[in-house]
Amino acid sequence: MRILLVGAGGVGSAAVAIAARRSFFETVVVADHDADRAARAVAGHGDRFVAATVDAGSTDQIAALCRAHRITHVLNAVDPRFVMPIFDGAFAAGADYLDMAMSLSHPHPTRPYAETGVKLGDDQFAVADRWSAAGRLALCGMGVEPGLSDVFARYAADELFNEIDEIGVRDGANLTVDGYSFAPSFSIWTTIEECLNPPVVWEAGRGWYTTPPFSEPEIFDFPAGIGPVECVNVEHEEVLLIPRWVPARRVTFKYGLGNEFIEVLRTLHRLGLDSIAPVRVGDVSVSPRDVVAACLPDPATLGDRMRGKTCAGTYVTGTGTDGRPRKVYLYHVVDNEWSMREYGHQAVVWQTAVNPVIALELLATGAWSATGVLGPEAFPPRPFLDLLTAYGSPWHLQPR
Repeated sequence: MRILLVGAGGVGSAAVAIAARRSFFETVVVADHDADRAARAVAGHGDRFVAATVDAGSTDQIAALCRAHRITHVLNAVDPRFVMPIFDGAFAAGADYLDMAMSLSHPHPTRPYAETGVKLGDDQFAVADRWSAAGRLALCGMGVEPGLSDVFARYAADELFNEIDEIGVRDGANLTVDGYSFAPSFSIWTTIEECLNPPVVWEAGRGWYTTPPFSEPEIFDFPAGIGPVECVNVEHEEVLLIPRWVPARRVTFKYGLGNEFIEVLRTLHRLGLDSIAPVRVGDVSVSPRDVVAACLPDPATLGDRMRGKTCAGTYVTGTGTDGRPRKVYLYHVVDNEWSMREYGHQAVVWQTAVNPVIALELLATGAWSATGVLGPEAFPPRPFLDLLTAYGSPWHLQPR
């Protein structure tokens, strides 16, 4: 297996550190628009890792880099506005493809808070037949959320439930960053995108529909000492992926943002600072959202100042295999102190990065094998969960 990893930011660099301890691949080419950042990501990890430069927005450059290095698998570790150029470049070069966030959505033009427009991943699923006909795989949404959360959903359906009422992905943390009153632990560009777009809910008999941002607040009690956190609906890939393969009456995604974070996002929206459309400032044109991102600290650099844990999980309710009502929370917790000590990367980016590396290893060994444009829940869950534990970061099941 010869891998092109596009993006040497927080998640990409963490993926390098994780993969460096495994033997399933021959080469990883780490490519970024910033040559120095790519070089830093591979430094000290051995000669299986090579740095390169690339414009992630150029299908031709992605394809050319794949051909130059005889790449078999492309792992996309940049923000979702670059999904389609990388996705198309991998296909053009004859490589398989993985990402952690799918192609962008576009709200319904007249009823954005009731009906879906272009949904997350629609652009990728539109060409699924082409990938299948070529005998090639695009494994989409293979991070932690989406990703591990989808694997949990498939595991619950296969082994724990006869019928599922609701699959509700719930994400929460008690992370703090010393010296900052506001410092997101993940890409603010992506956070704005998923939190301010109309959230999507899926219901049997109704299909996909939307609600206003931050709808249906609930207090969810997270394990591992994190405790109660207010969670609200946001747009996320699981709701678009899980119903395609896992039967359930309802699928939701709620994010534990907290009141302060929600108010910051609402203020950015009121001021138009969430916009990606360039505005003229003096002699230059600049996207307001890019300005916000530039003004905040790089999440990849916050590990030494970060304290606490992050939890990703899937809450499933329904009828268990014994015919009785059942509620379980399948979850994965990463302590920032542990991830910094063991890998030198903060908890949120490490938790995201470990999952595509595991998926690549399963594809390399043949434990996972398929063609087409697929989500994680299209594959048997047990090999993934066993390998996650073998990587030294076990998952858990909590009855509710």
